Amino acid sequence: MPFEQRNLFLKGEDKEYCQIGYGVAEDGTAFVCNETYMPGVTSEMMDWWFPWHSVGSDLRYKIWDPEDHYFARADRADYVCDPSVPMNQKTWGVNHYIIEDVGPGPEFLKLCFKSPADFGYDPAVVGTDVCQSLVCAIGEGGCPAAMTHKWHPYKDGILFVSRFWIGYALVEGRFQKILHEGARVPDMVPKGLFAHNIKEFTNLASILPSLWQEMGKLPL
Repeated sequence: MPFEQRNLFLKGEDKEYCQIGYGVAEDGTAFVCNETYMPGVTSEMMDWWFPWHSVGSDLRYKIWDPEDHYFARADRADYVCDPSVPMNQKTWGVNHYIIEDVGPGPEFLKLCFKSPADFGYDPAVVGTDVCQSLVCAIGEGGCPAAMTHKWHPYKDGILFVSRFWIGYALVEGRFQKILHEGARVPDMVPKGLFAHNIKEFTNLASILPSLWQEMGKLPL
């Protein structure tokens, strides 16, 4: 689905487009789409997970994917840990500096998390049956990308739905394609990210309920 039409994704009105898979679009940008069923996981757990793993010990990030995750740190730990900030807003305006391996080897990345409105989403959709909550960011690194993870109740847990639009960046406050004319994201980039997404979120689904039981009520 074109990045410019991302509100269709948020509303769950994008069924004519790829739902699970990866590829390279005609304009050279690439995409990754995935869905992860997480039994026993709640929206509250997921809202907690994203700020929790960005502060404190590096082990918080490593247990997410022990083979591929090395380091994660939020640049505004005071804001993330402030109990007056609602849990689902603790990523807004916060940058996560991370080292992870999505295929070609460990790479340093900067994920600039945004509020739904600042990402170009309709905030009225958040909190509904099609999008109970979400995180969204624009990544800076070797291959910049826009990213959204949204989730909503499904069976006895949640359905966690991921989208990546590769080849986009935030330039002077505006999202835009940054590939040169005729350039094309290599196939290995979305392929590696797709495999990594499956791996890390399948593992998170298996550990999050017990992790929440142990740590979820403690201060970040």
